Amino acid sequence: MNRQQNPDATQDRPVTLIGLGPMGQAMARTLLAAGHSVTVWNRTASRADGLVADGATLAATPAEAVEASDLVILSLTDYRAMYDVLGSATGSLAGRTLVNLSSDTPDRTREAATWAGGHDAAFLTGGVMTPAPMVGTEAAYVYYSGPEKTLESHRAALALLGTPRYLGEDPGLAQLMYQAQLALFLSTLSGLMHATAMLGTAGVKAQDALPELFSLADSIGDMMRAGEEKPGAALDAGEHPGDLSTVTMMGATSDHIVETSTALGLDLALPLAVQGHYRRAIQDGHGSDHWTRIIDGMRAPA
Repeated sequence: MNRQQNPDATQDRPVTLIGLGPMGQAMARTLLAAGHSVTVWNRTASRADGLVADGATLAATPAEAVEASDLVILSLTDYRAMYDVLGSATGSLAGRTLVNLSSDTPDRTREAATWAGGHDAAFLTGGVMTPAPMVGTEAAYVYYSGPEKTLESHRAALALLGTPRYLGEDPGLAQLMYQAQLALFLSTLSGLMHATAMLGTAGVKAQDALPELFSLADSIGDMMRAGEEKPGAALDAGEHPGDLSTVTMMGATSDHIVETSTALGLDLALPLAVQGHYRRAIQDGHGSDHWTRIIDGMRAPA
């Protein structure tokens, strides 16, 4: 069932949404559909026209937007934008909860939590793990960190946007998880495009290449889980048994990818970076270990 249609989650508690890019608009519409009174504010006010037609209230100023609700959700470009927008509204923050779903670094989210606390506001960091069209669906989920009681007091409203996944009290944790997820995502996208470019040099069209590449990408999780009851447990224990795959074996493959990409005249930034991980592990004497040993070089770069 779509969360928007769940009567148990619907309640008319005011919510303010600041920032009306595609994500902000999707969240505002989801809250409106669930029966919430929604106040919105955006630097370019015309972006709110459709939402106002759907029943939202457009605040004239950030302070007016903050004062309209106990729960204030921010969907901005970064955390600097939060200070720019709310700098004139600090006198209205006391007693309210700021949920910042913008992207930035973990350290900046911790600084923001301290800043909010200095104005007597509660603060939650959030990382939205879904594109705008999927907000409010069963596939959507959002990482949160900060005071657990703050999340629980607003869980019903926040759950409408996506299933809340609470990580802990440290305000930086949700942003760290978000950035880690995006590091994997962006690296995978680059890998897919590099592989597609490789095949394209032989006349293989992307529409033919991508289905083949997707089949491997989709199976990586299964490969990582195979033979390990708790994936990652060996990594946590510092164990890298090379009985199935070794650094040397994977390193040789990375060498071949660099050679092939060079011969094809492709950009080498990605394959050289990957090759560097294996060469570092071999240089450190771990050639016979499992390929997961490359994490050591990432943890302690030369």
